[in-house]
Amino acid sequence: MTIDIAQLERGIVKGDRRSLSRAITLVESSRADHREAAAELIEALKGADGIARQALRIGMSGTPGVGKSTFIEGFGRMLTGQGLRVAVLAVDPSSARSGGSILGDKTRMDLLSRDPNAFIRPSPSQTHLGGVGRRSREAVALCEAAGYDIVLIETVGVGQSETVVAEMADLFVLLLAPAGGDELQGVKRGIMEIADIILVNKADGDLKSAASRTCADYSGALRLLRKRPQDPDGFPKAMMVSALENAGLEIAWTEMQSLTDWRRKNSHWDTRRAAQARYWFGEEVRQGLLSQLETPDARAALRALGDDVAEGRTTPAIAARALLDRLGALANG
Repeated sequence: MTIDIAQLERGIVKGDRRSLSRAITLVESSRADHREAAAELIEALKGADGIARQALRIGMSGTPGVGKSTFIEGFGRMLTGQGLRVAVLAVDPSSARSGGSILGDKTRMDLLSRDPNAFIRPSPSQTHLGGVGRRSREAVALCEAAGYDIVLIETVGVGQSETVVAEMADLFVLLLAPAGGDELQGVKRGIMEIADIILVNKADGDLKSAASRTCADYSGALRLLRKRPQDPDGFPKAMMVSALENAGLEIAWTEMQSLTDWRRKNSHWDTRRAAQARYWFGEEVRQGLLSQLETPDARAALRALGDDVAEGRTTPAIAARALLDRLGALANG
């Protein structure tokens, strides 16, 4: 099937949801012809002053059961109520065995999914670390080109590779639930160091006092971290919210805007975007090198050398070096 790049480009710039959905499907495809078409589309949108629009990219993560979908629905509806257009890229975990995903975020965000100023796109993580699909950054760029003001990137949960989210977001928000046991031990230090705002959700009913204690614990822990140059005084900070009662959402949004404005005025915004572009360039190079292992010759060599390692005829390090030398020889003709 021929892909009409010009038609897709026009539809995206006009904010057409169907065109945006088709374009995201295109960039998520691993087919070689689709990858070429996706690169052509991204380049065309840059020339069409589409991707030049800069949406606020907010990465969101949290422990399972913290209520990310409930929070995003309430937060997203608050934003659309202010006249903003909101895109949600919700990454669902893929099965390592079957590769399948439930992709149920539209069901969990029923009200937001029907909002004309909102766009929700669930995507499979496809076993990528950190719960972020390899092409999530391109999907973010497409949403920017379609005129969305805010892009929320919801990930599958907290883990060491969640730092990948920070490489495509302007703000990183960590959601936590109160009364979850030893809270400070439940989240790794690496996540704490990249979080811009920690939101203790479910601060309502019987959990409100527990939420207050949790928020105080994290506020104290954040003060012990080394101050980052991209933060004004008082950041990063911990706050309480209740997605169920829509409490604290407007205050959290005000703090996000305050931090964003400060970073723009002090040149941290542009510096961060430039560093992110450099990071993803390196990732594309690494992924391109890894793709060379998918050729028939490389697979055969990998299988043969793997047998040698398994049977003790050579060591993993020597076998790996032999494979890399063979790939280099193939690349040089």
